[in-house]
Amino acid sequence: MRRLRPGSLAGQLVLIVLAALIAGQSLSFLIFADERRAALRAANREQVLARTATLVRLLDETPPDLHEPILAASSSRQLRFQIGRESAVDIGENWHGRNRLARQLGELLDGNGGRPVLVDIRGDERRLENLIGFAPLDEATGRPRYWQGRRGPVGLVAAVQLGDGRWLNAETSFPTPPAWGLPNLVSLVLTAVLVGVAVVLAVRRLARPLARLAVAADALGRGEALPPLPEVGPADIRSTVRAFNRMQARLKRFVDDRTAMLAAVSHDLRTPITSLRLRAEFVEDDETRERMLDTLDEMQRMVEGTLAFAQGEAASEETRVVDLAALVESIVLDLTDLGADVAFASPGRLAYRCRPLGLRRALRNLIENAVRYGKRAQVSLASDRDGVRIVIEDEGPGIPPDMMERVFEPFVRLEGSRSRETGGIGLGLAIARSIVRGHGGDIRLENRPEGGLRVTIALPAAGDAWPAG
Repeated sequence: MRRLRPGSLAGQLVLIVLAALIAGQSLSFLIFADERRAALRAANREQVLARTATLVRLLDETPPDLHEPILAASSSRQLRFQIGRESAVDIGENWHGRNRLARQLGELLDGNGGRPVLVDIRGDERRLENLIGFAPLDEATGRPRYWQGRRGPVGLVAAVQLGDGRWLNAETSFPTPPAWGLPNLVSLVLTAVLVGVAVVLAVRRLARPLARLAVAADALGRGEALPPLPEVGPADIRSTVRAFNRMQARLKRFVDDRTAMLAAVSHDLRTPITSLRLRAEFVEDDETRERMLDTLDEMQRMVEGTLAFAQGEAASEETRVVDLAALVESIVLDLTDLGADVAFASPGRLAYRCRPLGLRRALRNLIENAVRYGKRAQVSLASDRDGVRIVIEDEGPGIPPDMMERVFEPFVRLEGSRSRETGGIGLGLAIARSIVRGHGGDIRLENRPEGGLRVTIALPAAGDAWPAG
């Protein structure tokens, strides 16, 4: 059932409205059909009682030898008349003739002149047999023998005693009117179609701002600069879009302020470091001077790295669609030309919407780390409907499990194989993860069972894809 249930807002609303419509129409049809059946039964009963009263007067005024032709002419497929020595209605079951239909028939007979008038209802009220018509009289009782064994529509049985003492028995069965008919079905289908079309049009109009909001939120998660969304639609949707625009403006202002402050601090530190370097040159002790200059060099590298990091964060590079496979391959070829042992498994062309300069910097940092600390690197690229994965594997010593997350912190460096002499200042991984997260993705590190480190860059699906080949 979950697979058959539509996933879109419009589809679910149409399904709910149509289900409610069908349920409401079905209930209405059942109520109206019951009222219709009751009205038809009442009309048929009144007609039977009127014809019975008329026939009683006619039989009382005609000779007995004309009774049979009169009965034959008055009977029909649904209404049968017959004269017998016994009443077809049990007096005990009819409360001595005091039910409403008996009184109504008596009134039609002008108060019935004191003659017994009995009326009984048979059929779905009492669930008796379907009485098709009167059979020959039973020899033992003198009462008509009825067909047995079938249940059918509502039947009415009336018995009026004639002037000669015999009984005029009238019996009828009315077919139950169908609850559903072609007009009902046509009405239901037309109503469902019109309501469905109206709901689809209305929901599309309402869902259009939500669709724009979803696209904008996804783009914001990838770090794209977006203009404010138009505040259109119903009041609650306008309120949601307005809140999103305020959130986007606050986030941009916060990031810009923090980045500008970091860049300013890093830039301002360059002047005192340069001044200290000049003063260190006047230190007479060679060993002390060299240590001071080494410390200042390290501070200079840290400041320059921090400034580069801040400038990279502050850069407003526009997003565009590029061939991601070609971008990764160009990095691999550049490192190969420099003597690095790097291999790349290319899937063919793969279009991806990103900020190519920033993403190139992040990938180059990660691949250079793999080559520097793992001797050689293997890079692969794959994509599916969930996004893009770039995997970088090396053959180095790996990373201790308790350092998997700490290595992404600024200025954190590993000792041993990742020493100061062979490494940087500890901003490479921080910059790489910041750039990848700015694209809405993330970086995961894990040690390979056969040795070495595996770096997985997961990027969300974005942009138009070209066919691989």
